[in-house]
Amino acid sequence: MSDTSPLPLAGVRVVEFTHMVMGPTCGMILADLGAEVIKIEPPGGDKTRKLPGLGIGFFRSFNRNKKSVVLDITTEEGRATATELIGDCDVVLENFRPGLMEKLGLDYATLSKKYPRLIYVTHKGFLPGPYEHRLALDEVVQMMGGLSYMTGPVGRPLRAGTSVNDIMGGMFGAIGVLAALRERDATGRGQEVQSALFENCVFLSSQHMQQFLMTGEPPPPMPSRVSAWSVYDVFTLAEGEQLFIGAVSDKQFNTLCQVLERTDLLQRPEFVDNASRVAVRPALLATLGEILVQHRVEELTPKLEAAGIPYAPIMRPEQLVEDPHLKASGGLAPMTTEDGSVTDVVLLPLLMGGRRPGVRSPLPKPGEHNEEILSRLASARQPA
Repeated sequence: MSDTSPLPLAGVRVVEFTHMVMGPTCGMILADLGAEVIKIEPPGGDKTRKLPGLGIGFFRSFNRNKKSVVLDITTEEGRATATELIGDCDVVLENFRPGLMEKLGLDYATLSKKYPRLIYVTHKGFLPGPYEHRLALDEVVQMMGGLSYMTGPVGRPLRAGTSVNDIMGGMFGAIGVLAALRERDATGRGQEVQSALFENCVFLSSQHMQQFLMTGEPPPPMPSRVSAWSVYDVFTLAEGEQLFIGAVSDKQFNTLCQVLERTDLLQRPEFVDNASRVAVRPALLATLGEILVQHRVEELTPKLEAAGIPYAPIMRPEQLVEDPHLKASGGLAPMTTEDGSVTDVVLLPLLMGGRRPGVRSPLPKPGEHNEEILSRLASARQPA
């Protein structure tokens, strides 16, 4: 894929009935890859635009490269227009509460009778089963799906610090679209794709489930885990700065001791190999802690990097805005927002033919593309 070639999904048209994170993520991925994504917003605009607090960044993060059409699908006229627009599209995305689209006559069973080539993606809390009518949030399924239990210390389940299942659900929705488009090329027919928060979270927990099935032992939460590696932890260095260091082989442990100028540790029989070190891990970590507190992060990290030792500073989101790697690799790109200001946004984490799918258009104002999209429908109604 060169800079001048069309994007992979050029020519694919998507109509999106979504809000919050899950459905918009799916639409954004498809839009970034070249699809024309038409976001249907209610009168006054998607309420996600005006969320406060931790939700303030949702709309700008997950709605780039889309067109906005305001329609009131609670009215007969709005539903008729939406249905007509869907007939002009390849894909429908929705993530509303169970039963709402069916009530409005905009569900797959209804639409597929008229448009058999339609691909319809439903983003829900649960796939069909005993839980399917429950309302779900990312936090709800993190608790149900084992993630919160594995993340927090014993007795203190802790949700992940971002909307992992909403974002992952949108990703799987997009994967389903790509597969359904490919299948439609062969069969001529569309299909319904379903992606769900709970099943996403269980997929994230699958390695721990398999650990139990293989050993018969319930896996402990990550803060209480029995580490497979002796040096695999966060250490406090000089001036209270923290650094994760992982030495996951005997060679890396030897190299770490050399970097720290403490090769005397290699002479101690209890540190002879990884298995021996794991057996005395608390004592080893305490010893390393006493050594590392004498080192400054900015002085130690170049040495660790040169020696090939895995390490990571504990970064905060606001620091990533100026991360030199993200800026140099094109991971951040400027986007003009709906109010005319410019902000940096995080692009999809992939390269295709050396090109990073980027920002192609400003974030739309509510209803900005009504005339463009709806006039296209009007033109199509005109007799030849």
